[in-house]
Amino acid sequence: MKKTVVSETYTRDRETVIQLTRELVKIPSVYRENDPTGNETEVASYVANYLNQIGIETHIEEVVPGRPNVIGIVDSGKPGKTLLFEGHTDVVTAGNREAWKYDPFGAEIVDGRMYGRGTNDTKGNLACMITAVQSILLDKEEFTGKIILCIPCDEEGLMLGIKHFIKQGWADGVDGAIICEPEENQVCIAQRGAIRLQVDIFGKMAHGAISWSGINPNWRLARFIVELEKLEKEEQERYGEDPFLKWPSITPTIIQSPFKGEAQINVIPDHCMLTLDIRTIPAQNHDDLLQKIDSIVDRLKAEDADFRSELTVIDNRPPTLTAKDDPVVQAIYEAVQGVTGKTPIYNGVPGATDGTFLHVHGIPIVTIGAGDREVPHQLNEYVDIEELAETTAIYREAALLFLNRE
Repeated sequence: MKKTVVSETYTRDRETVIQLTRELVKIPSVYRENDPTGNETEVASYVANYLNQIGIETHIEEVVPGRPNVIGIVDSGKPGKTLLFEGHTDVVTAGNREAWKYDPFGAEIVDGRMYGRGTNDTKGNLACMITAVQSILLDKEEFTGKIILCIPCDEEGLMLGIKHFIKQGWADGVDGAIICEPEENQVCIAQRGAIRLQVDIFGKMAHGAISWSGINPNWRLARFIVELEKLEKEEQERYGEDPFLKWPSITPTIIQSPFKGEAQINVIPDHCMLTLDIRTIPAQNHDDLLQKIDSIVDRLKAEDADFRSELTVIDNRPPTLTAKDDPVVQAIYEAVQGVTGKTPIYNGVPGATDGTFLHVHGIPIVTIGAGDREVPHQLNEYVDIEELAETTAIYREAALLFLNRE
């Protein structure tokens, strides 16, 4: 491709991606149960109409009522590989809107930055992936194989959208996936795994002044947490610091005591509850880690006949690692180098993404996109305008490199 064409394409795509990002951000898509004004339906409808208008085969599938996935298919008609781009439609709550400097759904542009919920995570990158494919079509670029645009709901929750996408067979035969999340355009080849546990500990309700007549679950919970802290240190000493993902962690997050009913200072509760947000690195094995936690419980029960508990796995997402020499990673690496003129930076994703489940399905994944890595879910979320343009160009180039290379 001639440099002049690249320059004209870049300028055109820059304007397109800015406008598309603004339109997407202006549509609130914070999921709230039984609230029709805050879900993914409206934004999914907008995206589907947009894809239809630019000539992309489009499918809408309802995952659960009011929560649709959108799938776009661009088939070259020639045999070849299949590349998948993934970017979700949901965003987290804006929180206290009065604390925002700018309207969280206003998509205001100030000093080269666009502000609003989803600008960074990840409507900006959703716009980039759509614009990149639109650009390929506008310029009638030659390529083989197929591009799939996976635009699911519920990434910020239990990832129902991507699970449904896979279950429906859309991920079958995909050779590589680009996960479009805010990573400062670093080439992220690893992701931390996540285990979310609920721990219920049971006792016997009693008067606080007559403690011997009850069984206090809070003492049992405290002992359990102390043992978890020891386990976290053991895991960190055993596996060390991952070069891309830092340290494995076991984090107590929610403690409720009593679990149900009204708390009172002079009443021993009969039931308390703890949630754990456990983050893992590729060197760890989730089954082994869960067995170690079960062993802690068994030991505490052996020491205390009144220790009664239940452990429930709410979610279990393994860590991921894709080799640097995988074709999808190589395509992204070369695209970043070609577009930016700089040596790309390898890194990892501190949390799980929809890509976790694509990885489990056997698809090599790489995560990359516009946006400061530490800005997601914050007040005054933003993305740099020039980074949106750069990311669009990277996605465009990576797609052509991946699909046209044997």
